[in-house]
Amino acid sequence: MFFRCGWGFSGLTMYTVFGFQSLLTAILLLICTCAYILSLAPGLLDRNKTGLLGIFWKCARIGERKSPYVTVCCT
Repeated sequence: MFFRCGWGFSGLTMYTVFGFQSLLTAILLLICTCAYILSLAPGLLDRNKTGLLGIFWKCARIGERKSPYVTVCCT
């Protein structure tokens, strides 16, 4: 699936391909980043366990508890 984005006056056009592999890469990057942030500053994510920011806390927990599976997916 191709999406075309135009940039007004300059005529610059960019084509982006979104697929399953890109989505999986973005999700794994989010999980790994949240787990890393939680290891550095646990209070930052622990105070936001609910609501919209709770998604980052949940991703950090997935990164901690399912780390062998995340590692296999990353490789």
